[in-house]
Amino acid sequence: MDHFLYRGGVLHAEDVAVPEIAAAVGTPFYVYSTATLTRHFRLFSEALAPLPHLVCFAIKSLSNVAVLKVLGDLGAGMDVVSIGEYLRARAAGVPGERIVFSGVGKTRDEIRMALEGGIRQFNVESEPEMRAISGIASALGKTAPITLRVNPDVDARTHAKIATGKSENKFGIPIARAREVYAEAARLPGLKVVGIDVHIGSQLTELAPFEAAFAKVAELTQTLRADGHTIERLDLGGGLGIPYTRSNEAPPLPVEYGAMIQRTLGHLGCEIEIEPGRLISGNSGILVSEVIYVKNGEGRDFLILDAAMNDLVRPAMYEAHHDIIPVIEGAPGDPVQNFDVVGPVCETGDTFAKGRSLPLLAEGDLVAFRSAGAYGAVMASEYNTRPLVPEVLVNGHQFAVIRERPTFDEILARDKLPEWL
Repeated sequence: MDHFLYRGGVLHAEDVAVPEIAAAVGTPFYVYSTATLTRHFRLFSEALAPLPHLVCFAIKSLSNVAVLKVLGDLGAGMDVVSIGEYLRARAAGVPGERIVFSGVGKTRDEIRMALEGGIRQFNVESEPEMRAISGIASALGKTAPITLRVNPDVDARTHAKIATGKSENKFGIPIARAREVYAEAARLPGLKVVGIDVHIGSQLTELAPFEAAFAKVAELTQTLRADGHTIERLDLGGGLGIPYTRSNEAPPLPVEYGAMIQRTLGHLGCEIEIEPGRLISGNSGILVSEVIYVKNGEGRDFLILDAAMNDLVRPAMYEAHHDIIPVIEGAPGDPVQNFDVVGPVCETGDTFAKGRSLPLLAEGDLVAFRSAGAYGAVMASEYNTRPLVPEVLVNGHQFAVIRERPTFDEILARDKLPEWL
């Protein structure tokens, strides 16, 4: 469910007409719904209510500080994968004790800054990283809370580029070696082992892979406790998918996910941490674009938009589907036409959809890409010297620009000529 609905034939973001935002900020732009963010966070928190838990929003999916402030004020923790994301979380008012630092390539500067600023835990991905954290924490006179990310060799049955739990993936420590690595962690100075971390991938549309991975985590918990380790937290990562099309069977609901966690891990008495990103942010945002031209080709027609792959890279990168809808709703029975929906970037890959059935659209019409809140603006670039598009947050009847579109002068000013030129 989201809060982008037609009223009187006009698409609204909560109580604001989308054309009103377009007139104020220009196209293309992203717009996010506070009500959707709030609802989806609460669904996760309520699903885990019978267990001690912390829902940590995966900042990599949508990192605008205003969005983080909305979620942080609801009590969310934050899952970060860089010191930049850590600083965004802190700028949003989230305390260090609610920030989990994940990621396979934490630098020594990042580790030091997080230790100095305060951190809930590091989710450690490798033995070299564990030793680096130990050395830095010891030099600072601090104790670093850690979990070790185990790779359970479970097929998440998702897109190959976002699967993270197979043995050939770069993430985590093979679960078969977990006991020896935990034993080393217990011997190293400056470390406090607090739990186990696992994350098998993103956009999962069934619970079976989660359940298989969590069963392995439950067994490992018992083994490590028998070895004398204190395992008080289980960080289960994120990955629950969203429906990108209205026709597909819906992925499991958070309440079903929560019930499965209770069934597989509830008997262990651990605090549960989860790190959803897409399911909180995905349907909370849309990308709005204007039709530049309607081009009649040989055997196919093209809808050329002012948004491009640099603004929303998921279709080019993952062959991802986004529903595309007109901002002004057509009447029932209006004619439709098949279009290849493309952007203006000089790449054949700058294609959002092929043969997509849409109403007859004309130059100047607005369209919206649904489910664009996750991995949209955060993955955008200025390829072809196209400015990053603005981000807008809606709250009821109000809307505000939460990231402005840079001017060309601002973009060019970042380039510096060497003195010999």
